[in-house]
This record gives sequence, C-alpha cells and structure tokens, in this order.
Amino acid sequence: MIAQNMSTDRQNLRAIVGSMRLFAASLVIVFANSSVISQEVGSTSSATVVARIEMKLQIGMELVDVIKKGDLLTVVEERDDAYIVLTFNGKRGLVPKKNVASLGESIEIYNQLIEENPRQGRLFTLRASSWWSRGESEKALADYNRAIELGYREARAYSSRGLFHAAVGNYDKAIADFTKAIERGAKDETPYINRAAVYLSQERFDLAIKDYDEAIRVAPENPTGFQLRAILHKNQGKLDLAIRDFGKAIEVDPNYTPAFMGRGFVWFQKEYWRKAVDDFTAVIKIDPNSARAFNNRGYNRLLLGQYKEALVDYEHAIRVAPNFALAHQNKAWLLASADEPEIRNGAKAIESANKACELNEFRNIGDVKALAAAYAESNDFEKAIQWQVKAIDLSPDANKPLEEKILDRYRDKQPLRFADFPSKEP
Repeated sequence: MIAQNMSTDRQNLRAIVGSMRLFAASLVIVFANSSVISQEVGSTSSATVVARIEMKLQIGMELVDVIKKGDLLTVVEERDDAYIVLTFNGKRGLVPKKNVASLGESIEIYNQLIEENPRQGRLFTLRASSWWSRGESEKALADYNRAIELGYREARAYSSRGLFHAAVGNYDKAIADFTKAIERGAKDETPYINRAAVYLSQERFDLAIKDYDEAIRVAPENPTGFQLRAILHKNQGKLDLAIRDFGKAIEVDPNYTPAFMGRGFVWFQKEYWRKAVDDFTAVIKIDPNSARAFNNRGYNRLLLGQYKEALVDYEHAIRVAPNFALAHQNKAWLLASADEPEIRNGAKAIESANKACELNEFRNIGDVKALAAAYAESNDFEKAIQWQVKAIDLSPDANKPLEEKILDRYRDKQPLRFADFPSKEP
C-alpha cells in the first residue's frame, strides 16, 4: 500500500518488487501513528515538569515571573543540575532540578494542594494530567469530572477531558467536550483540530474538513491546520488539494519538515519523482538525521534510474537508524535487482534482506520477497524458491497469482531486474 493512481507498468513493478517503498505516517486520532510514508503531523513533544515549590524568576533584581507550586513548566534545555524552562506566562528561566518533578511523579504535589484547596477545580485538572501520564485513565477522567463539577468550566477543561475521552474510545463524549470548549470561547485552534481527529475516526470527513477550515481561520500562522487538512485530502485521493495545503504549510513555516515529507509523498503518488526528490532533499537540509527522508529520497531516485545515488541514500538512512527495517529492505532490492551490474551484489543483498527479515521477525512479505530476490541474484535458486514460497504463503489471495509467476521465474533460473518493468515520469 504505497501509492495509488499508478500506470499498469508501475503496478506490475510494485507487485513484483513488493514492499520496497517509502515510509509514511498516517493520521489516526489526535495522536499520529505510522504507516507507509513519513508525513508526520509535526507536533514536537517537549518534556513537562512540575514545580515542587514556589520559585521566582529574576533577571538581576527584576522579577520576571512567579512559579507557583504545582505549575506546569516546559523544559527547553537540560543542564547538569538545572533546566531552562518556559512558564505558563511564556517566560524563560533557569530552575534547579531538585525543585521540580516529572509529570508522572507529581501526584503527591497535587494531593497536597488539593487537600489545602479542596474546591479549586484547576488543581484536579492538573492532577488529571499526572494520572494520565502514568496510564491511569480512569482516575484522570474522574479528576476532570470533579473539576467541572466544582465549577471549573474554562474551555481548556472541556478540551482536555475531550482528549481523554478520545483516547479511550468515548468518541461521542469527546465530540461533546470539544464542542463545549468551542462554545466557551476557546482562544486557539486545539479543540477544532481534536474534534476533526475524532470525526476522522468516525469517517465523517466533511465535518473534519470544516473543523480544519476553522482551525486555519483561528490560527492562520500555525502550519498544523494546513498539514492535517492536506493529509485528509491525500487520504481521499484529492492529491492536488493536498499539494496546495502542504505548500501553504511551508509558506507559513519554511522549515516545517512534515509538510515537505507529505508533499514529497504526494509527488511520488503522482509519479513526479524529481519533485519528490526535491522535497525530501529539503527535509535533509533542515534535518540531516532524518532517516525517513533519506529512505524516501533513495526510493524516488531508484524510480528515476539513479541507482548509485539511491544506494548512497539507503546506506545513509541505515547509518542514522541502524534498525530501520524498510531501508534495509529497499537496499536489498536495489542490490538484487538493479539494471546496472556494478550496483548488484548478491551477498550484500542477502545480508540486507536478512537484517530486514530479522527486524520484522520474517513476517513482512516485502522483506521475504527481497530475500528471495537476493538469493536469485546470488544464483542460489533453491533458496530463492524456498523464500518465494514463504512469500506466497504470506500474500493475500488476490496477489498469489503474481507471486507464483515470480516463483516460476526462479524455477527458470531468472533473477528479477527493474528493466523488465519500465516506467516513465510524467
């Protein structure tokens, strides 16, 4: 499941070369998870710590901010015995590590504060976050319910409780909470984006699009709204609209790598491989340690017949992420089936395919097919047949006839070559 809208020749090549593909992230709910192309939503997770005591941030003699016991602080930099943090009011300062606790270790801090102020709903919302970080969702929901019962009905209380409902599958309750947050005057795009994510889980795509539209209206300076709307357009097959929105996200933030990754994959889907290479190259310039970008660029270079450059990219991806199974698989395919004899290397192809198979416990059909192709390149057709038979066992029924044709090639002592399946870029 790597691309749609392929030509007949490309379909044949993809079926034979199987899962040699790009890496992607697919949107699930508000929490992105990964699937086939690296098109991450783009949220970055900074560590959050909790103040154990009241502290004053000062520059010289000037008081900049007061951190109260129980306040959430975002860590922006770690030093030997201190953190540089960002306060709720957006002030930056240095705090000793001994004066803060991790979110999961802060239950006792909030227990003390709640004992002193049992009717202060905000404290229950803070303790809810701590429960959640420990995986105790029922206690987290109970604290949010208690906060709202006590009259703490600010928009963020409903928005946060909605997140918890969404995470445990209470989608209707999540929608109700996000809607309440919006009605209570939420000042940012968060409840729209989160409600859209729940609508997506229910396949209510029109409502999700409307919420992304609203998120963009509220926060046009945030690339995330454009990014998420682009992903939805892509998943619906509206590739030109997806390209437009990825482009808008990049206009808002020229260093926003998820949009380059997403647009690069859509160019790949449209078989504009040079444009895909350009976008993945942009990611690499911003983030030289992006294994996914190197893998994706390598695959598009392979499609352009740039085998040497593709091999360099796969090897770089593996250096950055030694256990990146997909890069090992793609490298194996290239070493086993490239049209240029100087690129092919059966022994190294077997090594790469074996590594991919081991990482995925020999359960990924693409890995197993690559291993069969690698043995075929090494003229060990007995093992090529053995592994292709296993690939047939792993294949869905619809793909078995084509996999059996590959098996026949190996029985005829014919290795696979990319040139057998020509393609042209538009």
